[in-house]
Amino acid sequence: MDSGGGEASAAGGGKAACAAWIRRRDEKAAAAAARVFAAYGRAGAAGSPPAVEVLGFDARECALSPEPLARAVLGEGGTGNAPGGIAVHPAGDELVCATAKGCRLFKLIFEDFSVRIIPRDAPPIESVGPQKCLAFSTDGAKFAIGGEDGRLRIFHWPSMNVLLDEPKAHKSFRDMDISLDSEFLVSTSTDGSARIWKIDEGTPLVNLTRSSDEKIECCRFSRDGMKPFLFCTVAKGSKVVTVVWNISDWKRIGYKRLLGKPISTLSVSLDGKYLALGSHDGDFCAVDVKKMEVSHWSKKAHLGSPVTSIDFCPTERVVISTSNQWGAELTKLNVPADWKEWQLWLVLLALFLASAALFYMFYERSDSFWNFPMGRNQPAKPWSVLKESPPAPEDQTPW
Repeated sequence: MDSGGGEASAAGGGKAACAAWIRRRDEKAAAAAARVFAAYGRAGAAGSPPAVEVLGFDARECALSPEPLARAVLGEGGTGNAPGGIAVHPAGDELVCATAKGCRLFKLIFEDFSVRIIPRDAPPIESVGPQKCLAFSTDGAKFAIGGEDGRLRIFHWPSMNVLLDEPKAHKSFRDMDISLDSEFLVSTSTDGSARIWKIDEGTPLVNLTRSSDEKIECCRFSRDGMKPFLFCTVAKGSKVVTVVWNISDWKRIGYKRLLGKPISTLSVSLDGKYLALGSHDGDFCAVDVKKMEVSHWSKKAHLGSPVTSIDFCPTERVVISTSNQWGAELTKLNVPADWKEWQLWLVLLALFLASAALFYMFYERSDSFWNFPMGRNQPAKPWSVLKESPPAPEDQTPW
């Protein structure tokens, strides 16, 4: 495991109870350029209240900045204001932090060398109590929260108009995710059940099938845009497997045992190529989705403490994982490197130059059509060499 910069600095006070990546497009650079930051929700410590922080990320060093670039206090110390989860808007300009009292909304303003966090009013989500799950849709047009009380709320964003408000969606929320096309929401309960919701219609669609001794726990939709699958971890006694559902008919396609121990959290990379599974004893692994094989294993990353969240960096094969005991850890995944855009262009240029060189060699040395003299330079060859008379011209007289 290559780990570094996990807790950055304790100057802000307290361990990071939750964390998420922030991706900001650099408007002054190329269209594909992006700046990456991390958001931490710190629980607070003696003399330091709970807060939300933004830290810079150095991809070359695989490390976060030692000091936060910006910080916003959540309130006075105590469990009521302690952060429990963070959801960052896909545009990277807003984030929502869950506390025991409800959710807090913050505006992020990025300047050349500084970041500002500005609290914003959001009455529909401020006094909703403790929320177990927060999720923005991929297009950023919808926001959903699932509470400890089992209540599901889905909003239009940023208008905060209610799409769905179901007080008895579950006994208590366990996990939640929104599909890539923003059409479906999947939610799981602490009692082991799981439901699919049609977001635009604001209605439940189907309950995922399970046997009486199975518990569906963590859930994530695929993200590659080609294979519309749903991944769920299913526990049956002491055995846990990762099951794949087809979202066209909500039937099981297959399953595989990957981590080999009880799962505490599940995550998927932004490009959909990797899954991450965290365990209750502090281990986590990264799984190649195409092969459904473990590509990276981090043992004792959060020794003896359940991994509460794992978030993939949007531009690098790096993750932030959190636990209540050890806070946040930054880990570089030991997986094959992805092709960068400039590398693809370099390969295309090399292929073009190689093709041009081969064409030139063919042109210079070939006795084929390309070397035939043209125009007045063509030598005359008497038909006698063919031992036959030249062909008579066709009669062009019209009949």
